[in-house]
Parts: sequence; structure tokens; C-alpha cells
Amino acid sequence: MMKRISQVLTLLTLGCLSGLAFAHVGPDGAAHHGFTEGFSHPFTGLDHLAAMLAVGIWSAGSARRQWLAPAVFVIMLLAAALLAQGGLVFPAVEPMIAASLVAAGLLLLLTPLQQLPPAVGALLMGGFALFHGAAHGQELAGAGALIGMGLATALLHGLGIALGHALRRWSIWLPRAAGAGVALMGIGLLA
Repeated sequence: MMKRISQVLTLLTLGCLSGLAFAHVGPDGAAHHGFTEGFSHPFTGLDHLAAMLAVGIWSAGSARRQWLAPAVFVIMLLAAALLAQGGLVFPAVEPMIAASLVAAGLLLLLTPLQQLPPAVGALLMGGFALFHGAAHGQELAGAGALIGMGLATALLHGLGIALGHALRRWSIWLPRAAGAGVALMGIGLLA
């Protein structure tokens, strides 16, 4: 029991450390070139990492179509990145990324996971993926970087699905605790 409490407290603490989420546009905007930099980019910001894992953890709750929301997310992420590189400006990118964390966290925390249809969750996550893609599209240059980012995002979704299955085996409350941590991170970014 103490181990589970420790795990929940760790997740909540990580959620409060949202100031470490600095993977988005800054002085080095569009400085990431090539497959390797694109692939490593999703691992460098806690906000992207948490969102991708949360999408996977949520998807693990679906008996069918576990890959629907992750696939839609990756497609929308890449489409928005290409649009941003083409000059389309998305409004309120950073607040929407923070809102995506709140939404993904609340999906895990509040909803019985099997009751929200996978297609609805996929559309919700796909909508938020537009803003993640817009942020990364401003930072990544070239097709190799975008392909690397897409593959890394899919890998993180897969890890999230595996983590979701493992958390559910340990306790029904652990995915909800993860959701609380992700939602707290999003709230911290909005503050």
C-alpha cells in the first residue's frame, strides 16, 4: 500500500513541476534539423511527454481500437506541423497545449474509461494535437525532423498503452492518479 501511495505522490509531484516544460518555441526556434533531432524532441519537454503518455494510457482502456486516438493524434500533429511550417499561425498555441494536458488528465481521472467512445476521444485528442503540431512545426525544420517527431510520438503512445495496461493490473486507481498528475501539470502551465 505504501508503494502505491509513493507512486501517486511521485506522479502528483511531477505534475507540479510544470515549469520544466520548455520544449516549445524560444530563442532556438526552428533550430532542430534532421531525423535524430526530430525524434529526440518529444522527449525533451515534460508537457509533450505527459500528453503522449496520457493519450496512450487512456487508449489502453479501450478493449477495441486502442490505436485509434494515437493514430489520429499523430496524423493531426504532422498535418499541423506542416501547416505551421507553411506559415499558418495557430492562435493560443501554448494555452491549448496546457488545456490538452488538463483534458487528457481529466479523461483519465474522471471518466470510466470504457464509457467514452474511442472515436470521440480520438477526435478530442486530434483537436489538441493540432496545437502540439503547430508548436513543433515552428521548431523543426525538414521532412526528416517531422518524420522523427511523428515516430517518437507514436512510440510514446505505445509506451503509454503498455503503461496503461500495467497500471490497471496494479490498481484501478493508478490510471486516475496519473490523470491527476497530468491535469495538475496542465493547470500549472495555465497559471
